[in-house]
This record gives sequence, C-alpha cells and structure tokens, in this order.
Amino acid sequence: MILDYILRRLGLFLFMILMLSIFTFSLSYLFPGDPLSNLSGIPTGNFSQHSELEDKYMYDSNYVMQYLAFLERIFQGDWGVSFASGDNVFQHILDLIPATLELCVYALIVSVVVGVPAGILASAYTRRWPDKLISSTTMIGYSIPVFWLALLLIMIFSLKLGWFPMSGRMGLLFEIPPNTGFILIDIMLAGFPYKGEAFIDALHHLTLPTIVLAMFPTTVLVRFTRDSMLKVMDQSFIKTARAKGLNRRQLIMHHALRNALLPVIKQIGLQFSTLITLAMITEVIFSWPGIGRWLIDSIYQRDYPAIQGGLMAVSMFVIIATIVAELTYTLFDPISRNQAHGKV
Repeated sequence: MILDYILRRLGLFLFMILMLSIFTFSLSYLFPGDPLSNLSGIPTGNFSQHSELEDKYMYDSNYVMQYLAFLERIFQGDWGVSFASGDNVFQHILDLIPATLELCVYALIVSVVVGVPAGILASAYTRRWPDKLISSTTMIGYSIPVFWLALLLIMIFSLKLGWFPMSGRMGLLFEIPPNTGFILIDIMLAGFPYKGEAFIDALHHLTLPTIVLAMFPTTVLVRFTRDSMLKVMDQSFIKTARAKGLNRRQLIMHHALRNALLPVIKQIGLQFSTLITLAMITEVIFSWPGIGRWLIDSIYQRDYPAIQGGLMAVSMFVIIATIVAELTYTLFDPISRNQAHGKV
C-alpha cells in the first residue's frame, strides 16, 4: 500500500518536472532576441553557423519536435552556453550549487536546533513570561526583512566590531581545492598543514549568512512547534496521564513530544524549500558564490541561457525537497499514511 502512495507521488513529481521543462523551453520564445540564440547561448552571426544550430536544435520543425530535442539535450547535460562567460551553463550549476546547498543545510540545522526547543519551551509555559518572551521575539524576527537583517549584522559585527568578515566564502590566505564543493568538507580533505586555521576562517565566513538565512525558518518552526504541542497537550490521553499524577516534564517527554513532532518533520522539509529561495538575497548581500547570486547576476546581464538553466535547477530542488518532506511525513505518521490510502 505504501508503494502505491510512493508511485503516486513519483507520478506527481514527474508531472511537475514536465510542466517545469515546458515553461523553461517556452522562455526561449518569450525572451527578447533570437529564440535560437536564447536556447543555445551562441550568437548566430553567419549563415553557416545559423544553419548548423537550426539542424541541431530542430528549429525548422514544429514546437513538439523542438521540445523533444530540448529534453534530450537537458538529459545529456547540454543546457546551452552562457552569454556572459561563454561556458557551459550546466557546468556552472554543478560548480555553484554545492555552495548554496551548504549554506541552506547549515541554516536548516540552526533553525531546527533553535526553533524546535524554543517552541517546546513556549508551549510548556504557555501564557507565562517564557511564552510571551519567545512569542514576541519570534514575531519580531518574522517581520524583519532578510536584506535589512543582513545589512544590520554587517554594520554591527563586521564594520563596527570586526568579529566576522562581511563577504566571501573563504579568506584570501587559503586556497582550498574544490573536491566536493562543500567548503568545510574540502578543508578536511585537503592535505596542507593549516587545516585548523582554514576551518575556523570558513566558519567565520559562514556565521553571518547562516544566521540571516536561518532567521525566517526558525521563527516559523517556533510558532509551528508551539501550536502543535498545545494541540497535543489538549488531547484526552494527555489529560488522562496528567490525572494519573505525571508531572509536566514526564507529560512532554514521554507522551506529547513524539506526537507533536510529526507535523514538525513535514514543516522542516518545507522550510528547506524556503531556504533555497531566500538564499538568493543572502548570497547577493554577502557575495556568497552560490547559484542564487549567479542567477541574479544573470538577470542583470540578460544572460538568457543562464536564467533558463538557473531557474530550472532551483525549481527542481524546491520540488524535490517538497516531495521528500511529504514522503517522510507520511512514512512516520500512521494516520497520514492511512489517509493517503483512503482508510480514514
């Protein structure tokens, strides 16, 4: 039965990828200029080159055949050539996506480590000063724009106090070979005697972008965990356990927590999708060499092949993160699993 549900979600995933590919393909005709140049990234200056590109991209055929040829090139890794750099767009994405994923993963870890315990604490002391303090702080953090918070932290901790660097991913003193693209892992794999100093320098560069990126999902997890805990604490089995003499700590740790965290698991996965989109603003402000900054620069430069490739890559990660979060929640929650099978 669970296999049927997974297959249905896989079908939904393939349908969304199909719609995304159709939209990306149509952008070549919606963007200004020659659609053939927008697809390939190669200016069609002379007749022979134009004819060669027409044959490769089946430009003289109907839209369906052009779309099928577009899909074939996507699976082959031929995503066109960037107008700005002249390099392969797919290779650009492979080089830049680890930096964005690394930043998002660390921000998600911070959000979970801070947000979930804070939400549990607020629900344990509901309508008392810990709950009011956490709720007020959460509301302030939720209302602060990402770019404003980033600039504020740069002014205080970089320009005024000088505790953290204001931009970049690594200091100029260290040259780390990009084995995996994840800077902390690459430092540990690198064979040079200054690993400790390089690791600390990388953490310093990660601190401010991670805090800025983690602010919004942290506030969401605090509020969601608090509401989920309060809903569970109002259930009949909790009232029965309280009548048997269990104290607050026993009620939360042994009964309420495991039931309240099930919806939070799904919310954590959904927040990862939010992080990927918020990372674009964060990367631009902190000059973080990720796919978000590259995509924004491509928009300014009107680099249409790069815009198409970056949009498709970011959208695919958002779709995958959403589907994985829903599948994980369904596997852990028996009620949701039964609803998926039509038993409830």
